[in-house]
Amino acid sequence: MSNTSNFRQAIREAKDQALVGPNVIKNALPYVGGGLILTAVGTYAGLNVLQTRPEIFMTTFWVALIAELALFFVARGIAVKGNNGTALPLLATYSLLSGYTLSGLVLYAIGTVGISSLGIAALGCGVTFVAARQIGSNLSDEDGMALTKTIRLGIIALLVAMVGQLIFGVFFGMGANPLLELAISGAGVLLFVGAAVVDFYILPRVYRDEQYLPAALSMYLTYINLFIFILRLLIALNRD
Repeated sequence: MSNTSNFRQAIREAKDQALVGPNVIKNALPYVGGGLILTAVGTYAGLNVLQTRPEIFMTTFWVALIAELALFFVARGIAVKGNNGTALPLLATYSLLSGYTLSGLVLYAIGTVGISSLGIAALGCGVTFVAARQIGSNLSDEDGMALTKTIRLGIIALLVAMVGQLIFGVFFGMGANPLLELAISGAGVLLFVGAAVVDFYILPRVYRDEQYLPAALSMYLTYINLFIFILRLLIALNRD
């Protein structure tokens, strides 16, 4: 959910602006793919720990999560300044840690829905990419800005709902409400499909061609979150 912080700045910088980086998405795509591969490696490592040393997983999970959050802000700041040589290994490490922290959800999805859930989520991300590229690249300025603002507000509302769900679960001992989980998961899928469209509209208006790493990070976050919410939706739909 870290990319919620990018929307306000993106709207401000992109408003009434022509393309400043017409090739930035093309330049970013290899790094998006590389990040996703590293995330898969990190997830595999987490699954291995869960199966062989489950007693240490939660400790390593929290360490990885804290390091992941810190790396996000540090690496993004460096990448935006154009220091790609320094930012790249930090972003690679971030991708590995992101996969590690995702492994618990992946294992739960496999146990609840089956390993096919991973294929469905990956296919959903792939279909979204193809459709979003066509739609987002051809949006008018009026429609693009309106969609960007709508998605930003929607993701903020989604984050508030998830925090509320967590608070009620932890502090009030209330189990996960199946209908609420279904609603949050479905909304998350729709919002990040919309965010994928927004990426193709707004990134070339915010980043220059040589700023491909922050653009890649934005796209990476969109598809990781979409993958997560598709898994959550599949789990919610398969609960008894």
